[in-house]
Parts: sequence; structure tokens; C-alpha cells
Amino acid sequence: MAKLVVIGSMNMDIVNQVERHPHPGETIHGRQTIYSPGGKGANQAVAAARAGAAVAIIGAVGDDPFQTALLEALHSVGISTDSVLTKAGSSGLAFITVSADGENSIILSEGANGKLTPHDVDQQLLTLSDTQGVLFQNEIPWETTIHAIHESKRMGCRVYLNPAPARDIPDELLSYIDVLILNEYEAGFLSGVRVSDEPSALEAADSLISRGSKEILVTMGAAGSIYKNQQGVVQRAEAFSVQAVDTTAAGDTFIGTYAASQESGLNVADSLRRASAAAALTVTREGAQGSIPTAAEVDQFLSSRASII
Repeated sequence: MAKLVVIGSMNMDIVNQVERHPHPGETIHGRQTIYSPGGKGANQAVAAARAGAAVAIIGAVGDDPFQTALLEALHSVGISTDSVLTKAGSSGLAFITVSADGENSIILSEGANGKLTPHDVDQQLLTLSDTQGVLFQNEIPWETTIHAIHESKRMGCRVYLNPAPARDIPDELLSYIDVLILNEYEAGFLSGVRVSDEPSALEAADSLISRGSKEILVTMGAAGSIYKNQQGVVQRAEAFSVQAVDTTAAGDTFIGTYAASQESGLNVADSLRRASAAAALTVTREGAQGSIPTAAEVDQFLSSRASII
């Protein structure tokens, strides 16, 4: 069983369902409001666990009523939360608006996520010495992420980074990251290339590889995903066609599933295929963590579809 540590955020998602997104200054009526555990770190951890990895998470929750629900959601899928710290104040919150066509917009309030320090991570990594891979996002303090990436490499771990929300990454740090997983916007932000299709995604990947990146994976929604590494190997995966209900956590599902598949020993092509299938299933369901499929569900989905690689 692959051993994966996620160092990242945990949020309570407050989801408002609407017919359409409001215009600036406009007030509209919502259809319903749902409270659902989320956060990129937690979502990716759940996806990896449901894909079959043994997962531990390092992060922080507040000393508020949301902490119990956030931790219980992780426990329910077998994720170790022994390295989750409690900080004074609010847990992380995400205010999500989902339209009838499944598109979402998100406002983050970092809460306890913003209080996770490099020292906190050091103390918790010491207890996770058998880790194979470490997965990061950009929803905890950047100085904590930089420090933890260096420590993870010092421990001999394979490092995955999903730089969301997007921010500049120094070339020196890129060389410490084994797999950089980005969507079109993030790839464009970091490379300076406007990504809209496969050729531009490959151009962005080449730019980042020239700066020291080892492996680049660009996800492009309905246009699928594309991978390229320093050796020039390219792999593509088309997206599966499904009826979208809610795109929340689709990207996180793809990333967590991909990392778990890679750490279990699958090749890139098969990892991409499983990640694409998991993400497709996620968008057919409402919510964040509750929409993420199990490995058995992904197997069943793939067996019912022609292989698309």
C-alpha cells in the first residue's frame, strides 16, 4: 500500500446553490445551503485514501465547532489525523457558490490553515519517517510550504505540488519538486504562456522544465490532461464525457488519485486514466469530499467505458 502524506488545508465548505452566479452588486436568492468538509489538502487526502493509499495529513483546525466535523470526515475514510494541530480561533472556511450548470466560485477564509508554521511541520514529519510521497498545495503559509518541501526531499520523499492558488515559484524550489500538477490558469501564470489547448500546454510545460521542473502535468477540464517530463516523454489522457452536476473538488480528486496511483507503482498512462475517471465521477455528484469515488467505483466506471488514454 502506498504511503502518502498530505501537508495542506482543511476547510468547512459553506455551499450556496444558485440558478446562476450574481452580477457585481446584484442580490439573488439561493436554492439551498450545505455545510461540507473540504479544503484542497483534505480533499486531495480523501481522494488518495479512496484510491487505495495509506494517507496521513499534516495541518491545522480551529478550536471552534467545525473542528470535530472536519476530523471525523477524514477518520471516516481511514486518514490519520494524529498530525493535525488545533489552533486558537476559526477553522478554515470556504464560501462556495454553485450554479445550476455546475460551475463554482470560491472565497477562502484561511483561519487555522494560516497558522501552520515550519516548526509545526518539522515536529509532525518526524513521526512519519516511512513516508514515500508528500503532496502540497498553496492554502497554508508559503514559508511553511517551502520549508516542508525542503524537509521532505531531505527525507528522500517524492514531492508533488499543486500550486493553487497560483503564486510565483522560484527556480531553485522548482528543482525540489518531482511532480508539478497545474490547471490551465496555473500553468499560464507560472510559465507566461497562455494555455488554451494541448500545444500551448506543452509550451508551458517546456518553459517550466527549462527552469528546473522534473515532471509537469497540466489538467484542462473537458480537454483532458497532458504530462511531460525532463526526458521528453509525453502522455495524454482525454476527459470522460459525463453530465456535470457540481465541479467542486474535481481537480483535487484528479490530483489525489494521480499521486496515489503513482505511489502504488502504476505507470503515468494508467495513473492519468484512473485520475480522469475519478474526476469524471466526482462532477456527477454534489459536494466536495462526499463526491469523491472509491477505487472500486473507478474500476466499475472504467470497465463500463472504452479505454481512453
